[in-house]
Amino acid sequence: MPSSDKSSGKSSGASGKSSGEPGGSGSASAPGSSGASGSSGASGKDVAPPLPEPLRVPVADSHTHLDMQSGTVAAALAKAAAVGVTTVVQVGCDLAGSRWAAETAASYDAVHAAVALHPNEAPRIVHGDPDGWSRQDARESGGDAALDEALAEIDRLAALPQVRGVGETGLDYFRTGPEGMAAQERSFRAHIEIAKRHGKALVIHDREAHADVLRILKEEGAPERTVFHCYSGDEAMAEVCARAGYFMSFAGNMTFKNARQLRDAVAVAPLELLLVETDAPFLTPAPYRGRPNAPYLIPVTVRAMAAVRGTDEDTLATALAANTARAFDY
Repeated sequence: MPSSDKSSGKSSGASGKSSGEPGGSGSASAPGSSGASGSSGASGKDVAPPLPEPLRVPVADSHTHLDMQSGTVAAALAKAAAVGVTTVVQVGCDLAGSRWAAETAASYDAVHAAVALHPNEAPRIVHGDPDGWSRQDARESGGDAALDEALAEIDRLAALPQVRGVGETGLDYFRTGPEGMAAQERSFRAHIEIAKRHGKALVIHDREAHADVLRILKEEGAPERTVFHCYSGDEAMAEVCARAGYFMSFAGNMTFKNARQLRDAVAVAPLELLLVETDAPFLTPAPYRGRPNAPYLIPVTVRAMAAVRGTDEDTLATALAANTARAFDY
């Protein structure tokens, strides 16, 4: 989920909404879907953007949340494939969403899974949510034992072959207050260990916590493949990530008018470390900002990235496809 969009409530869509388990037929609707659609009866911000011109070189959406989007998994994948987005990484944010991600990836060849407790999920588990700070359902405190139990389940899921990443994990200082930071950090360190032990990519959520995220990665020793999802740093941080060999995945917010620092980062990031994502249903690229996002809109962001870098679309798409396969080892 987004690292820099202030309007996001983060992991609100996946929690406790795994009733629409995917089946081989692809007829199941994604759990936690928002209800947004592109039907002719919808209007304004509920209308899905039109299909962009297809990419000539197929790419992957390195980070999406199909369980928070409307419609079936099969329909979403078909729509994406029609414009050259042939692979997606489905990312879990809590236990229910992570189980769903693993089950979906087992059912669809075009889907790979990443599993984790989102940074805002860890303090909810430990401290509960009596006053609705997370903008999710109320929850009672479970303490450290509950967090240990949840991490053990993430560890079990991370061992599955269709699970290619551990994430999104990291730190989020926007939504979680000081009282929740210890739980976030403990969870983050545990996810780093899980990723390394299972040989999976680590998918980072970094929201207003750049220095501490980089510090903890250095202290723990980052996995061989580390991805900064929805990269939210500036040009200087991109250079730090490049020296460390971290992948930087850019979402539709790099197209926003006020996102100059993200475009500067796109310009300096090494080609071999670039990824592209939707983080759908969040961060729909301009000119469709505020409308439902989905993997089929990846070409809009790819073309914006190519323009910033002064390179042709096919060259960038070729690199993005290769980089995503290398990052997630598929």
